[in-house]
Amino acid sequence: MILDKMLDGVPSHARNRVEATMENIGMMLQVKNPRVATSMIPSAVRGLFLQQGKRNDAVKMQASHNVHFDLTYGLDFPEMNALYRRAVANQWDGDRDLDWSISVDPLNPEIPIINQDFIPMESLKQYGIKLNQKEAAQANYNISCWMLSQFMHGEQGALYASAQVTESVKWMDGKFYGATQVMDEARHLEVFLRYLDTKMEKTYAINDNLFVIIDDLMTDSRWDIKFLGMQIMIEGLALGAFTTLHNNTQEPLLRKLLQYVIQDEARHVHYGVLALKEHFLHGLTDSERREREDWAFEVALLMRNRFMGHEVYEEMFEGQMTRRQWNEFITASPAMQRFRQQMFKRLIPNLNYIGLLSPRMQKHYEAAGLWQFASGKNASELNENDLLADLQ
Repeated sequence: MILDKMLDGVPSHARNRVEATMENIGMMLQVKNPRVATSMIPSAVRGLFLQQGKRNDAVKMQASHNVHFDLTYGLDFPEMNALYRRAVANQWDGDRDLDWSISVDPLNPEIPIINQDFIPMESLKQYGIKLNQKEAAQANYNISCWMLSQFMHGEQGALYASAQVTESVKWMDGKFYGATQVMDEARHLEVFLRYLDTKMEKTYAINDNLFVIIDDLMTDSRWDIKFLGMQIMIEGLALGAFTTLHNNTQEPLLRKLLQYVIQDEARHVHYGVLALKEHFLHGLTDSERREREDWAFEVALLMRNRFMGHEVYEEMFEGQMTRRQWNEFITASPAMQRFRQQMFKRLIPNLNYIGLLSPRMQKHYEAAGLWQFASGKNASELNENDLLADLQ
């Protein structure tokens, strides 16, 4: 509120830049663990302050990791091998198995891309903004394009991370499975790109916060941090987002597309918990395990608090409401509440299963309101059908 008073009378665009900068500084200050904060600073500078994800057509991320070339070729991880066989049997073709002839009109209220109550635009009235029916439909369309664009960008990051992890993971069964995930991620990227290009006809740049997380993972030399970040954290975020969108859209092509992608994501998270539990139990020192506990907690909070659709705000509402007011509006929306519930319902049990919810961390998750999810089923106890049961 002090900042609001200081910015009274400042032109809206300049005010927005100041608020964005203060938010970004605040984000880094929220990371309480100094080692985690230090490790993320280079990515935060590139993503939040230099905004490389928005200002360039391509970004070079310096990758550094060890390749584990296995000369024993031992197939001694039967559960991983079973997962690989399941992945091979369940490959699908985005061109063959999706009906791209379906006509999609993103502004058709009879078959909405997202339901009207997903982000209720009438709630903007409390900020002095009144949208007519056409404007509300345009706002929903933009939110849909923004979400799908972030899915697409995330899948590109997942494609590269899964390729790196396939090189790095030490089990031959894990390498076999990892190769199927590389194919999965390429297919996901393909179908989201095609849907945005041919059906929505609008794409948004990568969200700065998503860029920071992906950049941090791509440039980290530790394979298990890449694995933890992508397979557990970002895939958990994706499962929550995909399920939430599926349950709030009536468009048949998008519903089917998301259903196929969710089936794959279930295996991806299962892969992550299998590999990391074994590694965290037997391959880390106590100090290294504590470092990963801290990292996972800080990233969980960042994912919970940082995906606010600012790109849509800047396009439609900058000058009509402050950035802080937009954050309040999005945070209180049913869409964000459902998304968080679904995301942490899947994420926190997996962190528990792989050994990152130690008694030391319990108080932190309790204070963040996330411990309630700890006793849920983890990915090793779920299969594709279990996740499909969440779909409405």
